[in-house]
Amino acid sequence: MHDAMMIRSHLARMLGLIKLMRPRQWVKNGFVLAPLLFSGKFLDEGAVKHALFAALLFSIASSAIYIINDLHDIEHDRRHPKKSKTRPLAAGIVSVPAAMILLAALCVVLAWSWFLTPRVVMVIAAYLMLNLAYTFVLKHQPVVDIFTIAIGFVLRVYAGAMALDVPVSSWMFVTTLCLALYLAAVKRRQELTQSGTEGRKVLEKYSVSLVNRYAEMSATGALLFYSMFVMSAKPGLVITVPLVLFGLFRYWFMVENLGGGESPTDALLADWQLLLTVVLWVATCGWVLWPVQG
Repeated sequence: MHDAMMIRSHLARMLGLIKLMRPRQWVKNGFVLAPLLFSGKFLDEGAVKHALFAALLFSIASSAIYIINDLHDIEHDRRHPKKSKTRPLAAGIVSVPAAMILLAALCVVLAWSWFLTPRVVMVIAAYLMLNLAYTFVLKHQPVVDIFTIAIGFVLRVYAGAMALDVPVSSWMFVTTLCLALYLAAVKRRQELTQSGTEGRKVLEKYSVSLVNRYAEMSATGALLFYSMFVMSAKPGLVITVPLVLFGLFRYWFMVENLGGGESPTDALLADWQLLLTVVLWVATCGWVLWPVQG
């Protein structure tokens, strides 16, 4: 009986460490693969390996930031009705020393990767510094907090380009920025409507009507700039514009009627229509951009 309890305890701690890294959120690092898709190099084995490795490194970096954020907010999370049960540190499933050891291990991996792909690691270093500033200062600054989140997605795309040594269209950067601003604004909206101003101090400076306008403006910008990008650089991708438009509509439907949106990753994985839209968009882009042999 004692041995069985020990095994269960060890398993719980291991699962807690995995949860501390928030692997579900690694879906966001799919943005690293955007240059692989749009450069048409997705049939090049070497390019695929470099892009996937960059996405893996970004996942490790984002997990490190999640751990730092949870360590910083542990006392606040312990008083939160939801986070006190779902966050491993706040719930007492993972100890602070264990989290520190895991964080150190992730940092060692990132430092080692410098010798393999220094240009990607330079982008990741910028991402880490930006998010450290967010954790300690910027998340308390209205508007700046939303832009900080969005810039993180732009850096993901840039890291993917560095991994492949390909240029990135200015249209892609601004489209990514607008889409990320849309997701971040919706996230703030849902935090306001579901938790009020108690979840984050910065929410006291926002209102639902304000972040709604931010979201609408950003969604319009994302659609406009994406359309201009495909018409100027990849005309064959015009057929994907309806998919992008449907995705924006569907996501807002989930926010308004189904209560999703506080976590874009959870919203994507929970809704089959949204997930299917993303899969169809990727498949259509791959079909249009399929490299012509010979």
